[in-house]
Amino acid sequence: MAKKLGTCMLCEACCGIVVDVEDGVAVSVRGDDDDPISHGYVCPKVVGMQDLSNDPDRLKTPLVREAGDFREASWEEALDFAAQGILRVKNRYGVDAVGVYQGNPTAHNLGLMTMGQLVLRTLGTKNLYAASSVDQVPHMRAAYEMFGHVFFMPVPDIDRTAFFLVLGANPAVSNGSIMTAPDVKSRIAKIIARGGKVVVVDPRRTETADIATEHVFLRPGTDALFLFSLLHVIFAEALGRSSTLRLSRLSVLEGLAARFPPERTEPHTGVDAEKVRTLARDFAKASTAVCYPRVGTCLQENGTLTSWLAYALAAVTGNMDREGGLMWTRPAADLVRLADMLGADGVNRFRSRVRGLPETGGELPVAALSEEIETPGDRQIRALITSAGNPVLSTPNGNRLDRALRGLEHMVSIDGYLNETTRHAHVILPPCAPLSRPHYDLALNAFAVRNVAKWVDPPVPKGPNEKDDGEIMLALGQRLRLSLPGMAGIANVLGSVGKLPERFVDALLRLGPYGVGRGGMSVAKLRENPHGMDLGPLVPVLPGMLRTPHRCVELAPPSFVREVDLLEERLLAKAPDLLLIGRRHLRSNNSWLHNSARLVKGKRRCTLLIHPSDAEARGVREGDQVRMKSARGEVHVPVTISDEIMQGVVSLPHGFGHGREGTRLSVAGATENAGVSVNDLTDEHRVDHLTGNAALNGTPVEVFRA
Repeated sequence: MAKKLGTCMLCEACCGIVVDVEDGVAVSVRGDDDDPISHGYVCPKVVGMQDLSNDPDRLKTPLVREAGDFREASWEEALDFAAQGILRVKNRYGVDAVGVYQGNPTAHNLGLMTMGQLVLRTLGTKNLYAASSVDQVPHMRAAYEMFGHVFFMPVPDIDRTAFFLVLGANPAVSNGSIMTAPDVKSRIAKIIARGGKVVVVDPRRTETADIATEHVFLRPGTDALFLFSLLHVIFAEALGRSSTLRLSRLSVLEGLAARFPPERTEPHTGVDAEKVRTLARDFAKASTAVCYPRVGTCLQENGTLTSWLAYALAAVTGNMDREGGLMWTRPAADLVRLADMLGADGVNRFRSRVRGLPETGGELPVAALSEEIETPGDRQIRALITSAGNPVLSTPNGNRLDRALRGLEHMVSIDGYLNETTRHAHVILPPCAPLSRPHYDLALNAFAVRNVAKWVDPPVPKGPNEKDDGEIMLALGQRLRLSLPGMAGIANVLGSVGKLPERFVDALLRLGPYGVGRGGMSVAKLRENPHGMDLGPLVPVLPGMLRTPHRCVELAPPSFVREVDLLEERLLAKAPDLLLIGRRHLRSNNSWLHNSARLVKGKRRCTLLIHPSDAEARGVREGDQVRMKSARGEVHVPVTISDEIMQGVVSLPHGFGHGREGTRLSVAGATENAGVSVNDLTDEHRVDHLTGNAALNGTPVEVFRA
């Protein structure tokens, strides 16, 4: 039995693993004790790496639709068929008639981060969509306006902070997001052990709140009001701390904060005014402090304002670009360099055809995808490429998208499963399992709490008929006759097709901050350090990193200032009686781990979490089936009654809704595992006003005993 080193690619923690391989098959996966970052830590999801590799439902041969059903096809036939359909639509209707959707696993996939981006962005269509607009786009917009680039998103220096304010995040379960930090629970415990504070502000008393020093309930969608009130107190009581940073328009920010005293926001946030004042004072007076806003703060109508104010809080209190505060990673392979090359570096350069939603990083908000397929006219999407994504379950009003996909003239899916989305495809091109492809964390290392680098050769060999995602993308790009950078003779210049991602990473490493001089960073050097390399803690990078016009931190971008008036208008609106939010479980990751029997076993997880008072008012008891209705749809789901959820709020986990006709997911599709999709209730017209990011949280709902 061979022991191979690898990286778990199931979440952003990027933990080191050891894979036991026998006769070309993964027989066990465990933590790598010698990994310099994760130190042997892995969460229960790690078995999913083995299960994805060995899953009998995973497709290993391309499928082509014929007479309404799928049949197996050779790679040559399937790739030719895929390209011919795309070219037919492109030639007939124009390049924007071809749409692209990329899912969350793209960030964990070297082939998709390199060859995939080259192919899909060189295609030329403006109809690019991705999971980022049901996730992080508000952070990206705030980073662009304040620091000058969409990928200048800062991370909390959690290992050296004395006050960790967690807002709309659950890192004990997610293992961190835009914060690559293996074993977050231990990191939080160390903050408390050294006398620090960890405060979680969330509509639910989460798993992170359970290990924090304090939890504060906050009504969904009011995070910006809460942060404005913190800033109000800090300015009013002169609690700000000077720094060497150049901060633009500080007085404008102070004037805005003056409009939101805690007493004014309390009826809307649900947070007692005196509690807000105490938190503001404690944060400002701590030796070091950092606010960590995450997915819950992005998936709302005020998402960008919340990201902006969380970053501004760091600047005003002297906790930006300093140890223990909000800092930037200095990755060995620069993601920003790649983004610049691909044109993924700006915002609002064009807008969606139907609703006029803005692009971010070259991508339009996925909340617009259904209408762009359904609405006739110039640039209507008639062909779609999906890659590593399941938008029927992961994007707002999934039922509408489900119907829209049926009307496409051509659909190509690069995916290993016949799932709720790919069942509509005309051709499915299945990549090999994650353990069978080379790996470097090109995206996630850019947001790590330490500077790290690690190269992984495939622990498990590919099957004789398998290709990895990069090979599939390059083969498709060649058939589409795309003028990729260096496509002419690219195999001769960079080596065999299978080596292209490696050569790509090697070039970025040599051009990066650790690649200068003899013995500098390279793939070869990383192979000499197979457990990975710890390149040290985060270090100050400002003002050198900034790309703002005046090389200063923009504290009050004009577009954000204008939005504050709308925030005040929404203050006056009557709040709905019941608001729906999502949640995730430690043994789950979106929709793509539910076909692992080991990860879905145990008690049913797809239940509606409801407060005892709200349950009693509706005559609902523990375990009852309820009918939950929104403006977009309704579902039937069993309830879990608990005071861990705020009164007036209910919570349903995302990623479920399996078992639909035409899928091949024997475990996920089983009645006891299928669950219901929270996105059968969410509204594609509820978006963050500045970016179009989907406002999946805070959906008004009604709940009735079924």
